[in-house]
Amino acid sequence: MSAIEDIKSIAAVIDAELKEKKGVWTMKAVIAERKAFLSKKKLEYIARFRVDDEAKTIRFSEMLKESGSGISSGGGIDSDMSPGFGFKKETYKTGAGPREGTIEEQSTLFGKQYEYRFDFKEIRGGFEKIAADNGYSFSYSITPAGI
Repeated sequence: MSAIEDIKSIAAVIDAELKEKKGVWTMKAVIAERKAFLSKKKLEYIARFRVDDEAKTIRFSEMLKESGSGISSGGGIDSDMSPGFGFKKETYKTGAGPREGTIEEQSTLFGKQYEYRFDFKEIRGGFEKIAADNGYSFSYSITPAGI
């Protein structure tokens, strides 16, 4: 199996959209999404990578993108009446290398408790394993421009 075929299996596991443009692949997955009356919030995981068969390398970059639109009511974190409020805990380590950690959120939306947990290191680890299994080197870039 080729490196791209193996990567497609990672995308399928996290239900991600995979597209290629000019040799650069983009993998997008919605990690969490909340829709309420007149408001919408979404958290996406986006990975960009290039598989260079000639140089036998996979160059990789990733990010989390949070977006929202609409109207939400005021109130506070403890207010049971305010849609979409809650708390988010993100732990990560940065330095010269890639970001490591998890993102967790617990929130209340119209009285219901919603939770999710996402460890982006697992996805990057999958790419590193695919590179090693196919005889490729793996390089991480903090910015997509390094791809």
